[in-house]
This record gives sequence, C-alpha cells and structure tokens, in this order.
Amino acid sequence: MPSTSVLENLATTDLEITPWDRLDADWQKRIEKAITSPNPAAYFVTPHTPDALSRILTEAYNQAWPILTCGNGSKLSWGGLMPDSVPLVLSTHKLNRILDHAVGDLTVTAEAGVKLADLQAHLAQHHQYIPLHPAYPETTLGGLVATGDTWRERYGGLRDMVLGISFVRSDGKLAKAGGRVVKNVAGYDMMKLFSGSYGTLGVISQVTFRTYPIPEDSATLVITGNTDEIAKLNQTLMSSSLTPNFADLLSSGITQKLHIGENLALILQFRSIAPSVATQIQQVESLAASLKLKIQQYRQNDEIELCDRLRSLMRVPVSPQAITCKIGVTPTAAVDFLQSLKSSHWGIIHASSGVGRLHLQPEIKTHQVRQIRETCQNHQGFLTILEAPANFKKQIDPWGYPGNAIAFMQKIKQQFDPKSILSPGRFIDGI
Repeated sequence: MPSTSVLENLATTDLEITPWDRLDADWQKRIEKAITSPNPAAYFVTPHTPDALSRILTEAYNQAWPILTCGNGSKLSWGGLMPDSVPLVLSTHKLNRILDHAVGDLTVTAEAGVKLADLQAHLAQHHQYIPLHPAYPETTLGGLVATGDTWRERYGGLRDMVLGISFVRSDGKLAKAGGRVVKNVAGYDMMKLFSGSYGTLGVISQVTFRTYPIPEDSATLVITGNTDEIAKLNQTLMSSSLTPNFADLLSSGITQKLHIGENLALILQFRSIAPSVATQIQQVESLAASLKLKIQQYRQNDEIELCDRLRSLMRVPVSPQAITCKIGVTPTAAVDFLQSLKSSHWGIIHASSGVGRLHLQPEIKTHQVRQIRETCQNHQGFLTILEAPANFKKQIDPWGYPGNAIAFMQKIKQQFDPKSILSPGRFIDGI
C-alpha cells in the first residue's frame, strides 16, 4: 500500500490524489460495486493531463500497485469482481478536452474523459454526430471503448467508428495507434484490441472517431401481430435492400412496458433523405400488410420519446438486485429465444447480428441463468453478466467464456501489463 508521503510528492495541480475517507459518497458507491473487499481502495487518483496520467502509472508500475481504472464509473459494476482492495482507483474523467474536429474530413479527436453526450452536442452544431447509443448517457469516451458499450446500428459497431486511440501503457509510456500515426503498436489492431478490454491492457487517454452528417429525415416503425409472421417479415427484411438505421426484436416484457403491444414486436428506424425514408416505409408497409401485421409509425417528438423510453428501459434495472446481461444468438434463433422468456424478463436482440441485452428479475436463480447461457451457446452465442449483486457474481462466472483463446488473451495481457497491475480480475478468466 502506498505511503501518504509518496503520494503527496506525486500530487500536483494536474494530478488530484484523494484519500478514500475524503472521497465523494457517490464515487465510493460506484467503486464498492466493483471490489468485494470491505476496504475497497486507499486513494482516488484524477489526472488532468496525459503527462499526469503517465507519471502516476510510472510510479504504480515501479511500486507494483494494482489500479482499478475507469472514466465516470458508471460501468464499474460490469464484468468480473476484484476480490481484494486496491491502493489506487484512477479516473480519467478530468481528461475532458475536445482536441480537434476536422469538419470536412468527418473526424473528431477528444480526450478519454469527454462525455459522449457532450461530444454529440458539439458535433450537432456542425450538423454531424456519431451513431452510437451506449447504456449510460454520461459515459466517457474512454469508458465507452474500454467496455465496448454500444448498440450496433446501420453504420456498424463501436470498432467501426474508432479511427485511432492514444493510451498510456502500464509502465507509464505513451502509445498511439491508428488515426494519423504511421504504424500500429506491436503489430496489433489496437482499436479492436482495446475495445471491450475493460482497462486491463492500458489506460486510454484520447480517441479519434469518424463522424456522420445528421440525416435529413427519420421515422420509427413498430410492427406487432402474429409471432410467426413477424419472424417471416424479419427474415425478408434482412435479405432485402432496405437499410434501416436499426432493426431490433423486442420481447413481450418490453412491448407491454412500452404499451405498444402484448407480444413480441419488431422495431425499425429509417434515417436518410426524406424520399428514401418514405420509399422504404412504403415497402415495409406493403410487406407487413401481406402478412396481416400491424404497423405504428412514430415521428418527431413521438419518435424521440419512444426511443428514449426504450433505451431507458434497457439501461435501468428494475431493482438493484436485477441481473443485466449482454447476449448473443444466431439471428435465426432470436425470435424463438425471446419467445422463451417469461414476460417478467425483458430482452432485445439486434435482428441482423443476434446480439442483444437481457434484464432478468431479481428472483431468478443461478442455475436458471446457466440454462439461459447454455441456450445461447447452443445457438453459437454467449451470455455475459454485466450487472448483478456481488453475491450473485460470486456464484456464477460473469463471463462464461467457452472458447479456446484464453491462453492467447493471457499472452496479450503479459505483453501489455507484465506486472498485472491494471484492473486485475475484471476480464475473462480473472485477467
């Protein structure tokens, strides 16, 4: 454990170091969700510059101090639990500058602590945006990349949006990849490697994203009716030339909560120039009519309200004891999977990728979650527990990874973090 005198010598105007007993109560609660020890941490460290971030990591590396890294801490409860207290919790939320916005080139570079919502507000002034919708609106760019937290849409997923990153290695050295730099680090595709790494490979200091023009027109369709016919429509749409911004299947638990139906539903959003949106809606209406399905169309404020309600529903657990999971199945199995859920559980699956989110009620047992995980795996998918009470995660592996890449992941971890000081235990197999 670091001595007070050592940390006092490190503290400067660009590096805040706060003892645990003087830390804000909200931060304490977030950190306590990630560390099961009665005394989670000794100090909370907040660098304001990349240089300050480098200095504290250099000292931690030299002293072999384990560090829990985060942005705003909104997803510290995701992933594996850290069983032991840590000397330092490091947050990058004060690295919060927008560094460069090349409007004509459709790129933007910002520090890791910038909130995505704030960056979107800046881009909107230039009629641009990044088509990403994370679980938490207050998420920082670094936290967004580190957890891979986004919903796949027409433009792809998070990895398709990131052009470059800068990060500080576990030994305090600054590294860059992608963007305008000449070559990658160690031959790896660092943007993909760091996406979903949960802060175990390095601490992201800045990110470069591609941006897109805000579409001229937008409309969202909710399609309800016979489940078999919805499945047919979904398969037809996925093989058609239509280009929805997103196409998601909703379980009955969600449709009932949103008051848009009693059974499974398909929700589509089209965003483009007005003639394209109108033409695509007309095609969907024709297909739905042939299958005797009902369509509700939402535009402007009604559309914004519906999408906000849906995202809020999938973001906020029904209670602190509820279980939130990220899931995946083959797209052709998505309808049957959602139909198998009790209406008290909520599920949403992206129609073309089969990746989705699942909220399970607090009364569910670990063996039932294992059964759902087995169902996902039988359909070439997965179930990862994101949020759950600590006691629940102690009884069941949050990751449940059945693949054969553990040895390779451990090798990568050894290369990037040889002393295993960065968020130890949060990733698969305790990495």
